[in-house]
Amino acid sequence: MIRILIAEDQAMVRGALAALLGLEPDIAVVATAADGIEALALCEQHAPDIVLTDIEMPRMTGLELAAQLAARGAACRVMIVTTFGRSGYLRRALSAGVRGFLLKDAPADALAAAIRTVHGGGRAIAPELALESWGGAQDPLTERERQVLRLAGEGASSADIARQIHLSEGTVRNYLSEAISKLGAGNRVEAYRLARDAGWL
Repeated sequence: MIRILIAEDQAMVRGALAALLGLEPDIAVVATAADGIEALALCEQHAPDIVLTDIEMPRMTGLELAAQLAARGAACRVMIVTTFGRSGYLRRALSAGVRGFLLKDAPADALAAAIRTVHGGGRAIAPELALESWGGAQDPLTERERQVLRLAGEGASSADIARQIHLSEGTVRNYLSEAISKLGAGNRVEAYRLARDAGWL
């Protein structure tokens, strides 16, 4: 039996995925989570074979979840199932050790087949994303620039960001300035939009 944990912030989608996978004779959904932090705790409790996660979730994204699981040496494999087919996301997912990357509009039997492939030690990447990723622009942001820009895009001031991530306000402004410059943007709002659209946040 392939043991699955589903991390998805939309309750209806989470329930639909669990119901669909529950119909497969060799797949069992052992737990579901509404965000990455909850998923991390449930992974320790249930030791799933595969974590099936969305990217954009509150508190901890699917990409951050994958990175955390890799850092902890977790035995489970991570698969992303998302509506966001951006090449930047795919590149970041692969560098975080993600083994599968599918779009939510893929047929249900394709998801089950991908789970079996990943469980068997292979990779399952949506072909259209793999092609786009091959020719897409490279992410110019450092991890810290990404973190600061994401918080700024969510409406936090430089002072708020400095408090949250324990940096000086001047250092936060420097990171923002660097990110704006790298993206060729006019301000932090435009930089956030450009980076988000490219899948770099």
